[in-house]
Amino acid sequence: MRKITPLQITLFFLLFGGVLILGIATAYRLLGALPLGDFRGIAVVGSAVVFIYLYAFAVYRLFLHFMPLSEGELAEGSREEFAAQVNALFYLMLFNSLIRTHFLPAPLMRLVYQALGARMGANTYSVGALLDPPLTELGANCIIGHDAVLFCHAIEGRHFSLARIRAGNNVTIGATAVIMPGVNIGDGAIVSAGAVVLKNTRIGPNEVWGGVPAKRLR
Repeated sequence: MRKITPLQITLFFLLFGGVLILGIATAYRLLGALPLGDFRGIAVVGSAVVFIYLYAFAVYRLFLHFMPLSEGELAEGSREEFAAQVNALFYLMLFNSLIRTHFLPAPLMRLVYQALGARMGANTYSVGALLDPPLTELGANCIIGHDAVLFCHAIEGRHFSLARIRAGNNVTIGATAVIMPGVNIGDGAIVSAGAVVLKNTRIGPNEVWGGVPAKRLR
């Protein structure tokens, strides 16, 4: 595993500091003067948390606009590695709590994933975890089952790589399944509960895969 450098940490905390200032200032400006009585503090703090996340989405997407994630092996010390490491800090420090705690209902999580850059077709929902939304593409009418995990990053010793996950329309990914980087799933395919789909696997349309590691069942 590669070390996150002081420069990467500094950039993240500069961006995060700006998010905190904007979120708190907006909440106080909108609610601070209202006659909310004993609930004033709770209302201001609660709204500040909401505004902090809204600004965090905006700042994160702005960061990705100037430093987009690049697929493939990331050379040490490269601009691509720098962007991926700062991206990791955003998730470790801010977004992981939203993605992994199941606090929000599925329709709101869909909006969160889209705000983070995931491409999700109509009527597609996840009650699992999309750990790399900017590199995740899901077609229409897909369902990601409870505690399933899709991740587009691979950290193997000193090797660090990114690969996009693509799923077509009407795809079902069962509960607790694991989808690794570079997987491509065709229209109408099913990944059974608990399956582990290895890196760069190609699942054809209407195929059913299951097992550890996952293999075509029919």
